[in-house]
Amino acid sequence: MRVFVTGATGFVGSAIVGELIAAGHTVLGLARSDAAAATLAAAGAEVHRGSLENPESLHRGAAAADGVIHTAFIHDFSRFKENSEIDRRAIQTLGVSLEGSDRPLVVTSGTGLLADGRLAVEDSVPDSPIPRVASEEAATSVASRGVHVSVVRLPPSVHGEGDHGFVPLLIGFAREKGVSAYVGEGRNRWAAVHRLDAAQLFRLVLEKGSAGSRYHGVAEEGVPFRDIAGVIGRRLDVPVISKSAEEANQHFGWFAHFAALDNPASSRRTRELLGWQPKQRGLIADLDGPGYFKARGP
Repeated sequence: MRVFVTGATGFVGSAIVGELIAAGHTVLGLARSDAAAATLAAAGAEVHRGSLENPESLHRGAAAADGVIHTAFIHDFSRFKENSEIDRRAIQTLGVSLEGSDRPLVVTSGTGLLADGRLAVEDSVPDSPIPRVASEEAATSVASRGVHVSVVRLPPSVHGEGDHGFVPLLIGFAREKGVSAYVGEGRNRWAAVHRLDAAQLFRLVLEKGSAGSRYHGVAEEGVPFRDIAGVIGRRLDVPVISKSAEEANQHFGWFAHFAALDNPASSRRTRELLGWQPKQRGLIADLDGPGYFKARGP
C-alpha cells in the first residue's frame, strides 16, 4: 500500500514511517521544509512538499495514495484554537480527496478529550470544550460522506527517545522552579504509550480498522501523576512537593490543567479487535532511564 503520512517527521509520525516501511508499505511523507524532506528521504520514504495550511498539497498527497495517516498538528498552545481549526480543515480536505473510494483515512485525536476521572473507553464521546475536539468532529463529518475514516486516540504521555511533549515540560518546570510538583495528593492519572507501540497501532488501524471506529493507543491505563513527579524529583535531586490548585496555576501556568488531568483510559476493545499488544517499556521505566535527563548544553 502507498500511504500518505502527514506529520511524517514528527515524534509519532517518524515512528509510523519506520513501522510502515518495515511492514512492506511505501510511504509518501508530507514535508514543509528542506530539512524534513532530507529526513524522510534518509528514512526511505518518498517526499511530498506541502503543509497543513496548503490544502492543495494535502489533496495531491491523498490523491496519490492508497491510504492516509494524519498525525500532523501545529503544537503552538498560544494559538491552540486557531491550530485546531487548521486541523479541522485539513481533515476535511483529506476526506474530500478520498470520497467515493474505500481508501482508509486514519485521524489522530486524544483521550484527554474524554470525561475527567472516569475510565475512558473507545465508545466514549468527547465532552470537553477544548478546541482539539475539532479533529474528531471533522472525522465524523467526513464519515457522513462515506469516507472510510478511523480515529486513533493517543494518551497524555506518548513517551520514548526524542520525546518533546508533556513529560519534558514537567522536567523543565522542575529544573526552573527547583521542585518537582504534583497537584493535591497527586492521585490523578495519565494514560501512556511508547511511541513505537503507538506506531504499530496506526499501521494496524490502516490495514484492518473499521470505518467509523475509534481506537485507543493506550498501553498503560493510568500512571499516577505523583509517581511521575517522584522520578523527576529523584533524577534531578530536587524536592517532590504537593501544590494546591491555586498554587499549581502559579507553578505550571498554562500547563496546570494538564498537570491536574485525571485521564485513565482503556484499550481493551482496541486490543481485541486488532490484536495489538504493546511490548515497549512503560512510562516510569522509560522516564527513569538516561534519555530524559541527558546533560543540557550551555
